Amino acid sequence: MGRSVYVTRDLPEPALPLLRAECETVDVNPHDRALTRDELLAAVPGRDGILCTGMDPMDAEVLDAAGQSLRAIAVCAVGYDNVSVPELTRRRIGASNTPDVLTETTADLAWALMMAAARRVAEGDRFVRAGCWKGWGPRQMLGFDLYGKTLGVVGAGRIGCAVARRARGFDMRVIYHNRSARKELERDIGAVHVSLGELLRRSDFVSINLPLTAETVHIIGARELALMKPTAVLVNTGRGPLVDEEALVDALRAGRIAAAGLDVFEGEPNVRPELLGLENVVLTPHVGSGTLQTRSKMAGMAARCLLSMLRGEAPAQCLNPEVFDKSVPAP
Repeated sequence: MGRSVYVTRDLPEPALPLLRAECETVDVNPHDRALTRDELLAAVPGRDGILCTGMDPMDAEVLDAAGQSLRAIAVCAVGYDNVSVPELTRRRIGASNTPDVLTETTADLAWALMMAAARRVAEGDRFVRAGCWKGWGPRQMLGFDLYGKTLGVVGAGRIGCAVARRARGFDMRVIYHNRSARKELERDIGAVHVSLGELLRRSDFVSINLPLTAETVHIIGARELALMKPTAVLVNTGRGPLVDEEALVDALRAGRIAAAGLDVFEGEPNVRPELLGLENVVLTPHVGSGTLQTRSKMAGMAARCLLSMLRGEAPAQCLNPEVFDKSVPAP
C-alpha cells in the first residue's frame, strides 16, 4: 500500500474500489465540475498517481506541483491532448489513455448528430414543445436524406472507421481523408481515400474524427467550409478546436452549409453564444462516450492502467512504455 492517488472527477464503478484496494490514500474531487486551476494545484502535491479526464490540463506547472513522487498519470479518455507525453517521458512519469472501449459508442453519437441535424430533430422538438405546431404541412420542417448520399470521414482512426462502417446500412458512398490509406476500410466497404479538399467538395455529410494536435487545430476553417455543398451537414465529435467556430457560425448563417452537429466546442464548457442562437445546429455536451456501459469500462480501464504503472509495469494502453523499460537509462 502506501500509495497516494488523486482522481480529478468522481467516476463510475469500478474505478474507485479498484484504486482503494491497492492504495492507502485515494482522494476525489468533491465537486460535480472540473477543478479550478488553484484547486488542481493544491490537490496534487505528494501524489504517486493522478487519474484525470481529458479536460484536466496536466502541464509542467501541475507536474512541478505534484513533485518528485509522481510516477503515473492515467487519462480517462481516448484523447490525451491535455498531457505532454514527451514531457512526462522526460520526467520518467508513465501515461495512459482509454482507447477502443469508446469507439462504437462515439460512432453512434456521430450518427445521432448526423441524423438529428439532417432531419431537424432538435428544431422540431422545440417547435412542438413551444405549441407552434398546427398540423402537418407539405413544406414543413423539410430536411435532407441520408440514404444513398456521400459520407466523408475526416480521420480514419478507430472511431472514424466505425463511423464509416455504419454507412453501409444507409447505402452511402464513403470517402475518407487520412494520413495513410486504410486498406481494410477500402476492402470491406469500398471506401475511397481522397484529399481533404476533394472530400469536402463531394460529401453530403462530413464527420470529423481527428485527434487534436498542432497540425489539426482549425483544420476546418473558412476556406474549407467554402468548399462544401450548401446542402452539406458537418459533424464534429473529435475535439472542439478542430473547427474554427467563428467561421462555422458565418457559414451556417449565410447558408453556405445546411447544418451542423457538434458534441465538442472550442471553449468548453463555454459555448459560443452565436451557436446557441442558430436553429440549424444540434448541440450536445461532449457526450460521445456517454453511456453507462462505456463510461464504466473507461473508468475501470483507467484505474487498472494507473495501478499497473504504479507497480512499475506498462499496461497495453501505455503512451510511453519506454518509461518502464529498465534498459533505457534515465535522462
